[in-house]
Amino acid sequence: MVKKSSSSKAWLREHRDDPYVQQAQRDGYRSRACYKLLELQERDNIIRPGMTVLDLGSAPGGWSQVAAELVGKRGQVIASDILPMDPIDGVNFVQGDFTEDQVFEQILAEMGDKSADLVISDMAPNMSGVSAVDQPKSIYLVELALDMATRVLVPGGAFITKVFQGEGFDELFRATREQFDKVLTRKPSASRPRSREVYLVARGRR
Repeated sequence: MVKKSSSSKAWLREHRDDPYVQQAQRDGYRSRACYKLLELQERDNIIRPGMTVLDLGSAPGGWSQVAAELVGKRGQVIASDILPMDPIDGVNFVQGDFTEDQVFEQILAEMGDKSADLVISDMAPNMSGVSAVDQPKSIYLVELALDMATRVLVPGGAFITKVFQGEGFDELFRATREQFDKVLTRKPSASRPRSREVYLVARGRR
């Protein structure tokens, strides 16, 4: 049996005692990350009934759950991840790397003749704990999500993504501003205070 390190024990203890983890279990959500999107929604009111939403890096499905509830029966949510994801009512899931042509075409097929009103991404790389390695990886993922958003969004559409503050953040923010009329930085209370993660809320796809 592999002995758990003290840091992993501390993480498990923090995770177990986390009020958002406990709340997610009570509410039937798949992850504590649901409350980040719910807080962004409460503040910025981006997701509306009838919308077409694309969720990138969706597994285990927390953000897709929230989006499906908010768009309702008249809307649609298409989710994609390289990892498998258990089915969610109102969500069409495409497994694979969305940067590959075949997967991109599958996503477009699920959307039918519609463009997306909103692209959301809570993606993060597997963290090594080495900032010089992790930060470029995380920025690259957001760049991929931003590129995807510019390809599938309707004019005036919106984009919400997680990004880690650090090297490359300012350039990424400027690149997003070039594509959208308004870009805000948000730090939901469900984000752990010590985490460098923030969320960009971009509106008005040009």
